[in-house]
Amino acid sequence: MRITFVLPTVNMSGGIRVAAIYAKALTERGHEVVLISPPPKPLHWKKRLRALVQRRRSPRQAGAPASHLDGLGLDHRILARWRPVDDGDAPDADLVIATWWETAEWVHALAPSKGRKVYFVQGHEVFPHLPVERCRATYRLPLHKIVIAAWLKEVMRSQYQDGNVDVVPNAVDRTQFHAEIRGRQPTPTIGFLYADVALKGVDVALAAIAKVRQRRPDIRLLCFGSSRPAQVSALPPGTEFHHAPAQDSIRNLYARCDVWLTASRSEGFNLPAMEAMACRTPVVSTRTGWPVEAIVTGTNGVLVDVDDVEALAAGIEWVLSRSDVQWRQLSLNAYETVRSSSWAASADLFERALMRIHQAPAACAEPSDRSTAHAAAVLSPSSFGAR
Repeated sequence: MRITFVLPTVNMSGGIRVAAIYAKALTERGHEVVLISPPPKPLHWKKRLRALVQRRRSPRQAGAPASHLDGLGLDHRILARWRPVDDGDAPDADLVIATWWETAEWVHALAPSKGRKVYFVQGHEVFPHLPVERCRATYRLPLHKIVIAAWLKEVMRSQYQDGNVDVVPNAVDRTQFHAEIRGRQPTPTIGFLYADVALKGVDVALAAIAKVRQRRPDIRLLCFGSSRPAQVSALPPGTEFHHAPAQDSIRNLYARCDVWLTASRSEGFNLPAMEAMACRTPVVSTRTGWPVEAIVTGTNGVLVDVDDVEALAAGIEWVLSRSDVQWRQLSLNAYETVRSSSWAASADLFERALMRIHQAPAACAEPSDRSTAHAAAVLSPSSFGAR
């Protein structure tokens, strides 16, 4: 098959990583794969000044920033400037895949010759910092959806009346993420991912950690992230922070933790939680994304409500207070939770879903309900200029 992925500006995000994994797998299976993305949007001068004041590196304004596509040898085509991808950019193909709400608008507008239209949904992107109605409208478009988790399939069915959705769960590369059987660390250690996006709930995680430290001042904090904290004081004193660590070294960070903490307010999946478990680390998480399907409180970690600082703190303390024997069982259970997961199996599912869409009768790709008409109204030509 000839397959085109239409991406937003590429970066080190989990969504780009997953798209890159499938693009690479499809290429290795003999399919012709092209990826298209715009470069970063030009920054307003005020944002550039703020970045300089905060002593951050000035973001690159042209070309491709570092991303999970680097070094994969894929046919990645970057537009000369930021703008929507159009018919002149996309080759004729069998399938064209949107990977983000904005790219769904672009793919919807492409000519039929660009391929059957697919929407790879990695989250329910209806956040206050985005144009919510436009985001919702993309889920009503006549694009066949592939989602990464069962909860997203239910959202598509219940909120957008679309039950014809494929679920292809994310996976963990156990050749990359693994760890030897171990006991508790000599110094109790909490690990977490640093991100300067409110949805990731780092503020909640730090509030929970502060409560734990009042009673357990001996704990060590370890974290990593693709962005640096804006200020040194953004992290508690003594935190061991690793900026954009090499992928092969991340497993060692997970394996140095007694508990992995994730306090996200919203997640499409939450790959770090799965990776931590593959490295035999129990997870304390909020009820969002994959952890809702995978974590059983008291068995492989602890699951709590979003924004519940007290419950997160209690969950951390519960894990850290287990005896060595009890913690080893938690660790084993966490590992067993993800032991059968593999990207090869997920790539099989993704490929089969694409083949079904490609081979489906033409009528199956036509709009079939009133929600499509509503989406078309929201995504009128004038809306594409509202950026």
